[in-house]
Amino acid sequence: MTERILSDNADAVLSKTNILNWAEEYARTCGHAPLAYVHSYGCQQNVSDGEKIKGMLAKVGYEFTDNTEGAQFILLNTCAVRENAEDRVFGNIGNMKKLKEQNKELIIGVCGCMAQQQHVADKIKSAYRQVDLVFGTFAYNDLYSMLWEVISKRRRIFNLSENHVDINEDFTQLRDDKIRAFVPVMYGCNNFCTYCIVPYVRGRERSRKPEAVINEVRELVSAGYKEITLLGQNVNSYSYGFPALLREINAIEGNFRIRFMSSHPKDATKELIDAIIDCDKVCTHLHLPVQAGSDRILKLMNRRYTVEKYMEIIDYARSREPEFSFTTDLIVGFPGETYEEFCETKELIKKVKYDNIYSFVYSRRSGTKAAEMEDNISDKQKGLWLRELLLEQRELTSEWFKRFVGKTVTVLAEGEGRTSSDHLTGKTDENIIVEVKADKKYIGEFIQVRITKAMNWALEGELVK
Repeated sequence: MTERILSDNADAVLSKTNILNWAEEYARTCGHAPLAYVHSYGCQQNVSDGEKIKGMLAKVGYEFTDNTEGAQFILLNTCAVRENAEDRVFGNIGNMKKLKEQNKELIIGVCGCMAQQQHVADKIKSAYRQVDLVFGTFAYNDLYSMLWEVISKRRRIFNLSENHVDINEDFTQLRDDKIRAFVPVMYGCNNFCTYCIVPYVRGRERSRKPEAVINEVRELVSAGYKEITLLGQNVNSYSYGFPALLREINAIEGNFRIRFMSSHPKDATKELIDAIIDCDKVCTHLHLPVQAGSDRILKLMNRRYTVEKYMEIIDYARSREPEFSFTTDLIVGFPGETYEEFCETKELIKKVKYDNIYSFVYSRRSGTKAAEMEDNISDKQKGLWLRELLLEQRELTSEWFKRFVGKTVTVLAEGEGRTSSDHLTGKTDENIIVEVKADKKYIGEFIQVRITKAMNWALEGELVK
């Protein structure tokens, strides 16, 4: 198989027709449609991208499988946020070499954030010859052209285009979940936090028009979706005004609720808090990633706010709603961080009283400014700090969750519970897991649950009929 970089002038319409004809012929010959295995790693934005890719493949005759061994097309939609995510992808690609040996017609592709990085594409090009197709986050619109090139000419395609094309609203998203849906409102990021690769692999901020977002949400609600999560690397930077968008979506008729993520603290405003509290369908929960409790470390991270400024938005929310729910992201062991500065982070989580924290040991990302900083903290020490932070949060969560005991809350039943097969699991507006003994007929519905027990990871309750 030869190799080339795909031209931007490929005829996508003709390629789409050619693939559809090929798929029909394949189905006549083999007795079934060609099968695609599409797996998305990482964040909700990646999951949404993966669903769009599946929608594109469905349009040209592909059906889908959860088994790589039966697939004619394997596509890994990758994440680049942490190094272990990349290691896992490379391990999975390596395991697919045998599949390619057994089926020479198998097409293996890698796309997404990892694939947008030149050093990753170069590594795949030289060390993973079983991979036929590599394309980054700007090339989704070229999928038909690239795929037909591989099918018809057996050429390896590497498309790391960085062209900022207009946002394509002409897509059919094949959603994996029938209850909850992800709806991107914007793409890219302008913040350039020193530890983060996202601006380099996702590009600059680009916002969808409000009418496009609102129409998509309206269609999802009409289709029976109960929870809509609006997505953006920093939704507060939505160029048409995010609080206003929340209010417009809230006005859509139907029984559903609205979540969103993520918010950058430097842009979080009282107007945003007011919209959350004023809108009955918007969940009273804000994921507000602080990353560290030390002003010096925040400055090294280029976060552009102080702990004092961060607390202003926390205090305003709690002044309007004392039990307002916050969650956050935290990085442990950033280059140059001292134990005393780490302890400032522990003090911050006590002050805020988060319902949950998502904490990670610092992961070096090539191409970021933090990767060039001196890092004198051992991996072992970082691991100990992380454990210390998690133990602290576990105690805080156990105590803070007690505020729900005796109250009746609304829960969206999502599926079978973790406690036992006769329990259902779901989440409150505050994004807290609830386990409740209830019939499976309630899955996909809002139910009322009286909370009887608070644990350090979830709540338990009784169904209120």
